[in-house]
Amino acid sequence: MSVKDILAEKGTTVFTVQPEQSLTDAVRVLGENRIGALVVTDAKGAIIGILSERDIVRHLAKDGPQVLLRSVSTAMTAAVQTCKPQESIEQVMARMTRGRFRHLPVEDAQGRLGGIISIGDVVKKRIEDIQREADEIRNYIAMA
Repeated sequence: MSVKDILAEKGTTVFTVQPEQSLTDAVRVLGENRIGALVVTDAKGAIIGILSERDIVRHLAKDGPQVLLRSVSTAMTAAVQTCKPQESIEQVMARMTRGRFRHLPVEDAQGRLGGIISIGDVVKKRIEDIQREADEIRNYIAMA
């Protein structure tokens, strides 16, 4: 199974935010769409960062509620990691676990934003794979 398989099920919609927008705007988009991260893009649509709930909470804890008036660029993670559609679920799960992040933007072959996957998406797909394998083994044993 690959990242492409996850996107085929969940879709390729990605909510983005511009670096100059306020964190208040970003919080509104996160809340309205019940999502945990926004991809930060420049005017041409290139990925320049990611802003997660964790990023916002970390800044709130450090600087208080006035941080919400600051721009997204002050709280985003600029060193965003991405993945490709052909990468395996095991590859991205290992990278997300090592890096301790929950969201991974997907870039197509031309470097454009093609989706986003979460650790929840990856774990769900992996559990489905394990369940299918277990069912196949049970069926095989039952036929023997």
